[in-house]
Amino acid sequence: MTAASRITAPDRSAAADRLMDVTTRPVNPSPYKSAATDLMRTTILDGLHDLLLQRTWSTVNMADVASAAGISRQTLYKEFGTRKGLAQGYALRLTDSFVSAVDDAVYSNEGDSLRTLYIAFTEFFARSASDPLVMSMLTDDPPPDLLRLVTTESGMLIEHAALRLAQTFERSWLRASAHNADVLGRTVVRLALSYVSMPPSNSSDVAADLASLLTPFVDTIKGDA
Repeated sequence: MTAASRITAPDRSAAADRLMDVTTRPVNPSPYKSAATDLMRTTILDGLHDLLLQRTWSTVNMADVASAAGISRQTLYKEFGTRKGLAQGYALRLTDSFVSAVDDAVYSNEGDSLRTLYIAFTEFFARSASDPLVMSMLTDDPPPDLLRLVTTESGMLIEHAALRLAQTFERSWLRASAHNADVLGRTVVRLALSYVSMPPSNSSDVAADLASLLTPFVDTIKGDA
């Protein structure tokens, strides 16, 4: 048993409780209501995505998004609260796509820690580089609210993604302990987010470097659950 595997796993319920309201749902929503809400949110965020392909974040207002989604402004405000809440909802969906990419990498490369990590970071760099909201941050005058979302106010994204990744690291072939899965999840998310506002000039090289850096730890914690 390694030193890392002897550390007692923390209770992650407190971390989950700190997720902002934009991520919450009723405890037992009806299947129809839940599906309808998810569809509406998808439609809204798709509308925002399409707008951002044509305009920067700073020039998009809530009325524009409501019109693009085919809903009333009242409905939009009820679902996301504020423009900041809308940006958070969009960022959460982008974060979820990254987590899904990591999941795919894990399950498609069983036993190969280095390749798993390399593909995960490569996918993240590719997805973030092509996303219009991220591209709005990379202008000569980046919107301060977006920069805060991935820096000083990134706790929501980190908690959300780290919790999901930790589950994958526990349940997959890695079979990491709860503590080590949490450590790895948070580390992967923090490293990935650190490159959003300043993308690497050569994403393939950086992905390889990050994979090489983390692989010894992953190989140490495999099967320690």
